[in-house]
Parts: sequence; structure tokens; C-alpha cells
Amino acid sequence: MTADEIAAFCLQLPGAREDLKWGSNRVFSVAGNKMFAILDFLGDGLAFKVDADLFLGQVDRPGIRPAPYLARAHWITLVMPPPMGDEELRAALTRSHQLVVAKLPKYKRAGLLLD
Repeated sequence: MTADEIAAFCLQLPGAREDLKWGSNRVFSVAGNKMFAILDFLGDGLAFKVDADLFLGQVDRPGIRPAPYLARAHWITLVMPPPMGDEELRAALTRSHQLVVAKLPKYKRAGLLLD
């Protein structure tokens, strides 16, 4: 997937919006400011949240490493083009969105969780 295809996919997720932050980072978030993905992270990478129990397995893969400043929250960074297939990447971005939405207060979660 290209950066524009990743951005288009992220914006299709419920409640997602895109902002430019910290220079040229394209930040995708829900509920105003809860990030679930960052494009052009520290140059040209893609960063997003993963399940805690999958974090170490993901960072063992070539082209994937812990995200600087965000690794403690189980974020990973992928080089571009992503070292994952399109379907796997879509599933990972969807899961990142779900993980972030699940942490929102109930009144903000309504309508954002995916099946």
C-alpha cells in the first residue's frame, strides 16, 4: 500500500480524522486527539498501536521496530513501503483503531467500535 492508500483507509474507519502535527507527520486520530496511526513518522515510516501480546513478535520482523517515544504504549514503526501485505496491514490498522477506541469513555465510544 502507498502512503495515500494507507491514509484513505485510515479515514474510512469510524470517527477517524487526519491532522498535520510536529512538522510533516500525518496523524490519524479519533475522539479529537486519540492517535491510532502516524504516517511520515520521523521521516518516512508508518507507526501504529498493536496488542501488547503481539508487540515483541512484530518488532522481530524485518522492517518493523519499536516506535521511538511510543514503544512503551506498544506502538511499532514500519519502513515504507510497509513490510506487510495489504490485507495484513489493513487488519493491523483496524486493530490499532479498535485498541484506541476501546480506551475511550463509554459516551465517546458509542458508534466507534468495529465488529
